[in-house]
Parts: sequence; C-alpha cells; structure tokens
Amino acid sequence: MAWTRQGGFPEQICVGVLLIVLCLYTVTVTEGALKQEGVLESGSALINHSMVLVQRLEALLIHGNSSDVALRVQTANSDEVKVIQAHALVLSLQSEVFEDLLQSRNSSILTLREAPECAAVFEKFIRYLYCGEISLRLEQAVPLHKLASKYRVSALQHGLSVYMTQHLVSDSPGGHVVSWYHYATQTGDVTLRDSCLQYLAWNLSSVLHSREWGSLSEELLLSLMQRSDLILHSELELYEALEAWIAQNQPGSPTIESALRAIRYGMIPPQQLFRLQKQSPLMMKYYESVRDLLFLAFQFHSASPLQLAKYFDVNCSIFTPRNYLSPAWGSQWVINNPTRDDRSTSFQTQLGPSGHDATKKVTWNALFSPRWLPLSVRSAYTDSGAMQATRAATSDGAGRPRIIVTPATSSADFAGVSFQKTVIVAARQQGKAVVRHVYNFHQSTEETGDFLADADLQRRASEYLIDSSLYLHIVIKPLYHSLIVARK
Repeated sequence: MAWTRQGGFPEQICVGVLLIVLCLYTVTVTEGALKQEGVLESGSALINHSMVLVQRLEALLIHGNSSDVALRVQTANSDEVKVIQAHALVLSLQSEVFEDLLQSRNSSILTLREAPECAAVFEKFIRYLYCGEISLRLEQAVPLHKLASKYRVSALQHGLSVYMTQHLVSDSPGGHVVSWYHYATQTGDVTLRDSCLQYLAWNLSSVLHSREWGSLSEELLLSLMQRSDLILHSELELYEALEAWIAQNQPGSPTIESALRAIRYGMIPPQQLFRLQKQSPLMMKYYESVRDLLFLAFQFHSASPLQLAKYFDVNCSIFTPRNYLSPAWGSQWVINNPTRDDRSTSFQTQLGPSGHDATKKVTWNALFSPRWLPLSVRSAYTDSGAMQATRAATSDGAGRPRIIVTPATSSADFAGVSFQKTVIVAARQQGKAVVRHVYNFHQSTEETGDFLADADLQRRASEYLIDSSLYLHIVIKPLYHSLIVARK
C-alpha cells in the first residue's frame, strides 16, 4: 500500500471529504428508514450504493487524496517510522481518542508511539476505521485488540474478542490459548478469559502433551488444578504433566507445594502411589508437604467408603473425581446417523476408585433417542438386563434429542454413594476433534433435560457431528457422603 505525504489543504477540499463521509452516514440512515417504510408499504423499494461509498473512502486512504493529517507511527528502540496520510474527520467520527488528539495538535502531523507488534498492524487498524472490515491472522488478534482498546473503537474491540473466542481451536506453532487467557485477564475481558479457561479444562488431555502446557503461568496452573471439570485420561496423567511443568519453569517452593496438594491422590490406584513415593524425584523431595494427603489416600484405598465416611470428611476434593476418560470410569459411544432411530448400549465401570472396591463393577445402560422422551416414558429391560430401545410418540418437544443413563441393577454396595453422570460431546472444529459440550446429570435423575437442545443433527455438516456420527463419552463419577460424625 502506497502512502504519500501532503501538506495543508484548502478548506473546500476538507468540505469535500466531509460531504463524502456524511453521504456514507446519510445512506445508512436512509437505508434504515426505507426498510421501515418497506414494512409499512409493500410497494416501496431499497436502492443501496453504500459499498460504492466505502470503496471511495478506501481509495482516499490508499492514495492519500485530500489528506489533512499525517499519522507518524513510531516504535520504541527503533528508527523505523510509518507515515499514513489520513483524514481528521474520519478518525474523529470513529474514535473519541483520535478526536481529542487531533484537536490538541499543533501541526498537520500527529505523532503516535506504539509497541512493535501494534505498529506492524497499524495500517490494518486505520483501514478498519475507513471501511468497517478487517482481515487478520491469529497472531494479529491481540495487537489489534490493544489498538482498538487504546483508541476506544468499541465495535472492533468486541469483534476481536468474539474472533478469539471462536478461534481457540485453530492451530498455531506454539499455541495461543494460554497467551490469550493471560491477555484477557490483564484487560478484564471476562468472556474471553472464561472461554479460554473452559477450553483448557475441557481439552486438558491434549493440552498436557502440547508445547502450550509449559507456557502456563503459576496462577493459571493452580486455577486449573482446583477444578473438578477437567477432562483428562487419569489423575496420574495430571501428576506426570505437573512434574514436566515444574522441571521446565522452576517455580518457587510455595507454588510447587500448592500444586502438589491440588493433586487428588485418592483417585490414583495404590500401586501407582507406591511407585510415586519411591521413583518420583519430585515426590521424594516434597514428600513432607503431602504426607498427610498420601496417608489419607492409603486409608481411603484400604477401607470401605462406608466405613471411612464415619470418621472422615469424604466430601473434600481428594475424594472427588474429575472427568477421567480411562475405561474404568466410563465408555465412549459413537452413534452413526444419530437421527435415524433410538439406540442403546451397555458398559461397566468400577463401583468406586477405592482400592477396597477395585473388583466390584457396575453395569450401566444408556439410551439415546433423537426424539423427545418424557420422564414418564421408560424403556423396558430384556431378560438379559439390556435396555430395550423404544420410540416415544409424543408431540410435546418432538425432535429433541434425549439421553438416559441408569444402573442395570441396584446393590447394597451403593450405600453412601451417589453417581454423578457426565456426557461429553466431541465435535470437529477447524479440522480438530475437541470437546463441544459437557452435560452433567443431577445425582438423583437419570437424564439431562437440555441435552443437545441447540443441536441440528439433521444437517450432515452439523458442528455436533464428526463424519455424520455423534461422538459421546459417558463418565460415571462415584461421590461419597459422610454418614456419621464420629465422637471425639
């Protein structure tokens, strides 16, 4: 793009620029008025040439015609200077910050100092002010957002936040979600921050094995490790990833101790706990910091949960599972052509993570229906205990997907235990399989009412489908309850 510099300009030229800009805004207002009239009068019509005016404004910027201000963009510790011929009226209309700067200037040159990454995209930013559109790459999102924030261009600021929220899945050499999270935290963008945090939590198993894991700040690491909605293969996988993060980042002892105490040792089998005690350099060095938690974990594995609940608070995090993808905790379920008919499946999980219950299994039946299935309608079971799929012929909520997960039998072993059921829905976004939704069942219910409420499974290109199939993963999480408070 060629930028030319010109000096002062006659008043009639500035008036000409004013008329062009006002024409643009007049067309916009007129267009709205005509649309309103079109609703009232069926014979009215709309003639829209607004894009021609946008193109003429862009041409003014490109060629520098009728420019009355030169933007001189400097970067710190660099001799590089960019000069952009612009128009004070356009800048003032789009940015109150520019309006103030232009009113206080002493010449036709306005000097601006920007960070190198912001200076590199400054032409894009100015073009947006003229044309109302912008093309960008992942690495340009934050610098552009900084410029939009600095010059208070709220529409662009919001648009870039939405762009980043929608491109968390995109590939980049070193990853970008962590850096976007830190930027959102710094700027107070709560929506972007929470979206980044949710993406990291729901796709943690893949994040743990990426370059991005090592770039986590101490604050973000500890924040993630406190969450129960993490989706990963096992708690041991998280411990091993923590070892790698500590080796790479070398944090202080307080951070290491806090992170180690956030590991849920009760969810790690006792054989693996013994191995960590004897073979993990990190565990051996900081053993005293977590000795009480390890002792409690071994007690948990050696006694029945019912007996343990009489003397310990089993509602604490060490006994609360996360969303583990290993077979002991649930099963993947791929449903081909999910709108065709009802489907059912059966799978087994452990009764609980306690070593005392290691050999006890629970059989679960799951039913998926692409149509409404009221709570009053229940599927029958065959003699073998498998769930018989049925069709629900109801008009209320017809076409809405529904899923039910129930234990095949009841058992005295269930005393003091309730089961949290979680259904994870995967989807393909920008060529990658990621977690699209997570649905949690209330402990006392068999189905989740909002399951795939917004999904259009009829479309082959639906974002909820991978190769025309619905990819689910059902996780069963046993939760223990304190029954008796022991006397002191």
